[in-house]
Amino acid sequence: MSPVATSTLTQTQPSTAKLVLRGDAENPKENAHKTDLAKNPFERVWRGNREGTIRMGGVPKFEDPYEERKWVKEHMAGAFRYWGKLGFGEGTAGHITVRDPVLKDHYWMNPFGMHFSMIKASDLVLVSPDGFVTEHGAQLPINEAGYVIHHTLHKLRPDVVAAAHCHSIHAKTWSAFGRPIDIMQQDACLFHDNLSVYANYGGIVLSDQEGKNIAQALGPKNMCVIMQNHGLLTLGRTVDECVYLFALLEKTCQQQLLAEAAEANGLKKRIISPEDAAYTAENNGYWETMYNNFTPEFELLKKETNGEFLE
Repeated sequence: MSPVATSTLTQTQPSTAKLVLRGDAENPKENAHKTDLAKNPFERVWRGNREGTIRMGGVPKFEDPYEERKWVKEHMAGAFRYWGKLGFGEGTAGHITVRDPVLKDHYWMNPFGMHFSMIKASDLVLVSPDGFVTEHGAQLPINEAGYVIHHTLHKLRPDVVAAAHCHSIHAKTWSAFGRPIDIMQQDACLFHDNLSVYANYGGIVLSDQEGKNIAQALGPKNMCVIMQNHGLLTLGRTVDECVYLFALLEKTCQQQLLAEAAEANGLKKRIISPEDAAYTAENNGYWETMYNNFTPEFELLKKETNGEFLE
Protein backbone atom coordinates (compact mmCIF):
# COMPACT_ATOMS: atom_id res chain seq x y z
CA MET A 1 0.00 0.00 0.00
CA SER A 2 1.31 3.42 -0.88
CA PRO A 3 1.87 6.16 1.68
CA VAL A 4 -0.82 8.78 2.03
CA ALA A 5 1.54 11.51 0.82
CA THR A 6 4.88 11.05 -0.87
CA SER A 7 5.69 14.17 -2.85
CA THR A 8 7.01 17.47 -1.62
CA LEU A 9 4.22 19.32 -3.48
CA THR A 10 0.66 18.14 -3.08
CA GLN A 11 -2.78 19.43 -4.05
CA THR A 12 -5.14 19.59 -1.07
CA GLN A 13 -8.24 21.38 0.14
CA PRO A 14 -7.89 25.10 0.91
CA SER A 15 -6.10 25.86 4.16
CA THR A 16 -8.11 27.23 7.10
CA ALA A 17 -4.99 28.60 8.80
CA LYS A 18 -5.48 32.20 9.91
CA LEU A 19 -2.86 34.73 8.83
CA VAL A 20 -1.65 36.92 11.66
CA LEU A 21 0.76 39.70 10.77
CA ARG A 22 3.97 39.83 12.79
CA GLY A 23 4.34 42.80 15.11
CA ASP A 24 2.16 45.81 15.79
CA ALA A 25 2.38 49.15 13.99
CA GLU A 26 2.00 51.05 17.25
CA ASN A 27 4.28 48.82 19.34
CA PRO A 28 6.62 47.09 16.84
CA LYS A 29 9.39 46.38 19.33
CA GLU A 30 7.08 45.00 21.98
CA ASN A 31 5.37 42.65 19.56
CA ALA A 32 8.33 41.69 17.40
CA HIS A 33 8.49 38.11 18.68
CA LYS A 34 4.86 37.15 18.72
CA THR A 35 4.19 33.85 16.96
CA ASP A 36 2.96 34.52 13.44
CA LEU A 37 1.23 32.78 10.56
CA ALA A 38 -0.10 29.24 11.03
CA LYS A 39 -0.19 27.40 14.33
CA ASN A 40 1.80 24.56 12.77
CA PRO A 41 5.41 25.86 12.52
CA PHE A 42 5.94 23.88 9.30
CA GLU A 43 3.33 26.06 7.59
CA ARG A 44 5.19 29.27 8.48
CA VAL A 45 8.11 28.68 6.14
CA TRP A 46 6.33 28.34 2.78
CA ARG A 47 3.41 29.93 0.96
CA GLY A 48 1.08 28.60 -1.73
CA ASN A 49 -1.78 30.19 -3.66
CA ARG A 50 -4.62 32.23 -2.15
CA GLU A 51 -7.02 29.28 -2.44
CA GLY A 52 -4.72 27.09 -0.37
CA THR A 53 -4.55 24.28 -2.93
CA ILE A 54 -0.79 24.55 -3.50
CA ARG A 55 0.90 23.13 -0.44
CA MET A 56 4.15 21.56 0.67
CA GLY A 57 3.97 17.91 1.55
CA GLY A 58 5.62 17.02 4.85
CA VAL A 59 6.55 13.63 6.26
CA PRO A 60 4.31 10.98 4.67
CA LYS A 61 1.93 8.94 6.79
CA PHE A 62 1.78 5.20 6.20
CA GLU A 63 -0.93 2.65 6.78
CA ASP A 64 1.40 -0.29 6.09
CA PRO A 65 4.48 -0.51 8.36
CA TYR A 66 6.32 -2.53 5.71
CA GLU A 67 5.89 0.31 3.22
CA GLU A 68 7.18 2.66 5.90
CA ARG A 69 10.17 0.38 6.45
CA LYS A 70 10.99 0.56 2.74
CA TRP A 71 10.72 4.37 2.84
CA VAL A 72 12.92 4.59 5.96
CA LYS A 73 15.64 2.46 4.37
CA GLU A 74 15.62 4.51 1.16
CA HIS A 75 15.98 7.78 3.04
CA MET A 76 18.64 6.28 5.29
CA ALA A 77 20.65 5.17 2.25
CA GLY A 78 20.26 8.69 0.86
CA ALA A 79 21.61 10.10 4.12
CA PHE A 80 24.78 8.02 3.77
CA ARG A 81 25.24 9.04 0.14
CA TYR A 82 24.95 12.68 1.27
CA TRP A 83 27.67 12.11 3.88
CA GLY A 84 29.82 10.56 1.16
CA LYS A 85 29.36 13.64 -1.05
CA LEU A 86 30.41 15.88 1.84
CA GLY A 87 33.59 13.87 2.42
CA PHE A 88 32.65 12.67 5.90
CA GLY A 89 34.20 9.23 5.46
CA GLU A 90 37.09 8.39 7.82
CA GLY A 91 38.09 4.75 7.50
CA THR A 92 35.46 2.58 9.15
CA ALA A 93 34.21 5.31 11.52
CA GLY A 94 30.68 6.67 11.34
CA HIS A 95 27.19 5.29 11.81
CA ILE A 96 23.53 6.17 11.52
CA THR A 97 20.73 4.19 13.13
CA VAL A 98 16.98 4.43 12.56
CA ARG A 99 14.20 2.70 14.48
CA ASP A 100 12.38 0.04 12.48
CA PRO A 101 8.65 0.76 12.08
CA VAL A 102 7.84 -2.97 11.97
CA LEU A 103 9.95 -4.32 14.86
CA LYS A 104 9.92 -1.17 16.95
CA ASP A 105 12.64 -2.26 19.38
CA HIS A 106 15.03 -2.99 16.47
CA TYR A 107 16.96 -0.45 14.41
CA TRP A 108 18.66 -0.21 11.03
CA MET A 109 22.39 0.46 10.83
CA ASN A 110 25.08 0.70 8.15
CA PRO A 111 27.40 -2.28 7.64
CA PHE A 112 30.89 -2.00 9.10
CA GLY A 113 33.59 -0.91 6.67
CA MET A 114 31.41 0.03 3.68
CA HIS A 115 32.06 3.51 2.27
CA PHE A 116 29.13 5.90 2.72
CA SER A 117 29.11 6.58 -1.03
CA MET A 118 28.47 2.90 -1.83
CA ILE A 119 25.62 2.18 0.57
CA LYS A 120 22.26 1.10 -0.86
CA ALA A 121 19.01 0.39 0.97
CA SER A 122 19.62 -3.36 0.59
CA ASP A 123 23.00 -3.04 2.37
CA LEU A 124 21.45 -1.87 5.64
CA VAL A 125 21.52 -4.20 8.63
CA LEU A 126 18.64 -4.72 11.08
CA VAL A 127 20.00 -4.91 14.62
CA SER A 128 18.21 -6.58 17.53
CA PRO A 129 17.75 -4.85 20.93
CA ASP A 130 20.69 -6.81 22.32
CA GLY A 131 22.94 -5.72 19.47
CA PHE A 132 23.10 -8.64 17.06
CA VAL A 133 22.59 -8.78 13.31
CA THR A 134 19.17 -10.25 12.50
CA GLU A 135 17.97 -12.18 9.45
CA HIS A 136 15.71 -9.35 8.27
CA GLY A 137 18.38 -7.19 6.62
CA ALA A 138 21.82 -7.52 5.04
CA GLN A 139 23.97 -10.25 6.58
CA LEU A 140 26.97 -8.06 7.34
CA PRO A 141 28.83 -7.04 10.52
CA ILE A 142 28.23 -3.69 12.28
CA ASN A 143 30.44 -1.23 14.16
CA GLU A 144 30.83 -2.19 17.85
CA ALA A 145 31.25 1.39 19.09
CA GLY A 146 28.24 2.43 17.03
CA TYR A 147 26.11 -0.25 18.66
CA VAL A 148 27.21 0.76 22.16
CA ILE A 149 26.36 4.44 21.62
CA HIS A 150 23.19 4.04 19.59
CA HIS A 151 21.39 1.28 21.44
CA THR A 152 21.69 3.30 24.66
CA LEU A 153 20.42 6.47 22.98
CA HIS A 154 17.46 4.65 21.43
CA LYS A 155 16.62 3.21 24.85
CA LEU A 156 16.94 6.48 26.79
CA ARG A 157 15.42 8.79 24.15
CA PRO A 158 12.18 7.14 22.95
CA ASP A 159 11.16 10.49 21.41
CA VAL A 160 13.73 10.16 18.61
CA VAL A 161 13.82 7.85 15.59
CA ALA A 162 17.36 8.38 14.27
CA ALA A 163 20.87 9.01 15.58
CA ALA A 164 24.00 9.90 13.59
CA HIS A 165 27.72 10.22 14.30
CA CYS A 166 30.83 10.43 12.16
CA HIS A 167 34.24 12.11 12.22
CA SER A 168 33.79 15.19 10.02
CA ILE A 169 36.84 17.45 9.89
CA HIS A 170 35.58 20.80 11.21
CA ALA A 171 33.49 19.22 13.94
CA LYS A 172 36.31 17.12 15.32
CA THR A 173 38.60 20.17 15.16
CA TRP A 174 36.18 22.43 17.06
CA SER A 175 35.41 19.61 19.52
CA ALA A 176 38.97 19.91 20.86
CA PHE A 177 37.90 23.10 22.68
CA GLY A 178 35.06 21.40 24.56
CA ARG A 179 32.85 24.44 23.88
CA PRO A 180 29.47 25.01 22.25
CA ILE A 181 29.20 27.10 19.10
CA ASP A 182 28.18 30.77 19.23
CA ILE A 183 24.81 31.69 17.77
CA MET A 184 26.11 34.29 15.33
CA GLN A 185 24.21 33.56 12.10
CA GLN A 186 20.60 32.73 11.24
CA ASP A 187 21.13 29.03 10.50
CA ALA A 188 22.94 28.57 13.81
CA CYS A 189 19.75 29.59 15.65
CA LEU A 190 18.55 26.02 15.12
CA PHE A 191 21.04 25.06 17.85
CA HIS A 192 19.69 27.56 20.37
CA ASP A 193 18.63 25.57 23.44
CA ASN A 194 19.19 22.45 21.34
CA LEU A 195 22.93 21.75 21.70
CA SER A 196 24.89 20.07 24.49
CA VAL A 197 28.60 19.58 25.09
CA TYR A 198 29.93 16.30 26.43
CA ALA A 199 33.11 17.63 28.01
CA ASN A 200 35.00 14.39 28.40
CA TYR A 201 36.89 11.88 26.31
CA GLY A 202 37.27 8.36 27.61
CA GLY A 203 38.80 6.69 24.57
CA ILE A 204 37.05 4.64 21.91
CA VAL A 205 33.51 3.83 23.01
CA LEU A 206 33.27 0.13 23.85
CA SER A 207 31.12 0.20 27.00
CA ASP A 208 27.49 1.03 27.75
CA GLN A 209 28.56 3.60 30.32
CA GLU A 210 29.97 5.95 27.70
CA GLY A 211 26.71 5.73 25.77
CA LYS A 212 24.84 6.62 28.96
CA ASN A 213 27.19 9.57 29.54
CA ILE A 214 26.46 10.92 26.06
CA ALA A 215 22.71 10.48 26.57
CA GLN A 216 22.97 12.27 29.91
CA ALA A 217 24.80 15.17 28.26
CA LEU A 218 22.05 15.42 25.64
CA GLY A 219 19.38 15.48 28.32
CA PRO A 220 15.68 14.92 27.70
CA LYS A 221 15.21 17.23 24.70
CA ASN A 222 18.44 18.36 22.97
CA MET A 223 19.00 16.90 19.51
CA CYS A 224 22.69 17.73 19.08
CA VAL A 225 25.85 17.24 21.11
CA ILE A 226 29.51 18.17 20.62
CA MET A 227 31.63 15.39 22.10
CA GLN A 228 34.95 16.77 23.26
CA ASN A 229 37.97 15.46 21.31
CA HIS A 230 35.64 13.32 19.23
CA GLY A 231 33.04 15.07 17.06
CA LEU A 232 29.30 15.45 16.70
CA LEU A 233 26.25 13.35 17.35
CA THR A 234 22.75 14.38 16.26
CA LEU A 235 19.28 12.95 16.74
CA GLY A 236 16.09 13.30 14.73
CA ARG A 237 12.40 12.44 14.46
CA THR A 238 13.31 11.31 10.93
CA VAL A 239 16.68 10.33 9.48
CA ASP A 240 16.30 13.34 7.19
CA GLU A 241 16.12 15.75 10.13
CA CYS A 242 18.98 13.95 11.86
CA VAL A 243 21.41 14.12 8.93
CA TYR A 244 20.43 17.69 8.02
CA LEU A 245 21.21 18.84 11.57
CA PHE A 246 24.52 16.97 11.47
CA ALA A 247 25.66 18.60 8.23
CA LEU A 248 24.50 22.03 9.39
CA LEU A 249 26.33 21.71 12.70
CA GLU A 250 29.49 20.59 10.87
CA LYS A 251 29.28 23.72 8.68
CA THR A 252 28.61 25.86 11.74
CA CYS A 253 31.75 24.46 13.40
CA GLN A 254 33.65 25.52 10.27
CA GLN A 255 32.09 28.97 10.54
CA GLN A 256 33.09 29.13 14.21
CA LEU A 257 36.70 28.31 13.41
CA LEU A 258 36.79 31.02 10.73
CA ALA A 259 35.20 33.56 13.07
CA GLU A 260 37.65 32.71 15.86
CA ALA A 261 40.56 33.31 13.48
CA ALA A 262 39.09 36.65 12.38
CA GLU A 263 38.47 37.72 15.97
CA ALA A 264 42.05 36.87 16.88
CA ASN A 265 43.04 39.47 14.29
CA GLY A 266 40.97 42.23 15.84
CA LEU A 267 37.45 41.78 14.43
CA LYS A 268 34.63 41.44 16.95
CA LYS A 269 31.87 38.85 16.64
CA ARG A 270 28.26 40.01 16.97
CA ILE A 271 26.27 37.30 18.74
CA ILE A 272 22.53 36.95 18.10
CA SER A 273 20.48 37.73 21.20
CA PRO A 274 18.82 34.79 22.98
CA GLU A 275 15.40 36.32 22.25
CA ASP A 276 16.06 36.57 18.51
CA ALA A 277 17.65 33.11 18.44
CA ALA A 278 14.66 31.58 20.24
CA TYR A 279 12.21 33.23 17.84
CA THR A 280 14.13 31.99 14.80
CA ALA A 281 14.46 28.48 16.23
CA GLU A 282 10.74 28.36 16.96
CA ASN A 283 9.85 29.25 13.39
CA ASN A 284 12.65 27.48 11.44
CA GLY A 285 13.54 24.59 13.72
CA TYR A 286 10.38 22.50 13.64
CA TRP A 287 11.13 18.82 13.04
CA GLU A 288 9.08 18.58 9.84
CA THR A 289 10.79 21.69 8.49
CA MET A 290 14.12 19.97 9.16
CA TYR A 291 12.87 16.95 7.20
CA ASN A 292 12.04 19.18 4.25
CA ASN A 293 15.43 20.89 4.43
CA PHE A 294 17.02 17.58 3.45
CA THR A 295 14.58 16.93 0.59
CA PRO A 296 16.50 18.94 -2.08
CA GLU A 297 19.65 16.90 -1.37
CA PHE A 298 17.71 13.64 -1.46
CA GLU A 299 16.08 14.49 -4.79
CA LEU A 300 19.42 15.58 -6.27
CA LEU A 301 21.01 12.31 -5.17
CA LYS A 302 18.25 10.36 -6.91
CA LYS A 303 18.89 12.25 -10.13
CA GLU A 304 22.68 11.95 -9.93
CA THR A 305 22.59 8.19 -9.29
CA ASN A 306 19.47 7.28 -11.28
CA GLY A 307 18.07 6.09 -7.95
CA GLU A 308 20.74 3.38 -7.59
CA PHE A 309 20.98 3.81 -3.80
CA LEU A 310 17.25 3.04 -3.41
CA GLU A 311 17.77 -0.58 -4.45
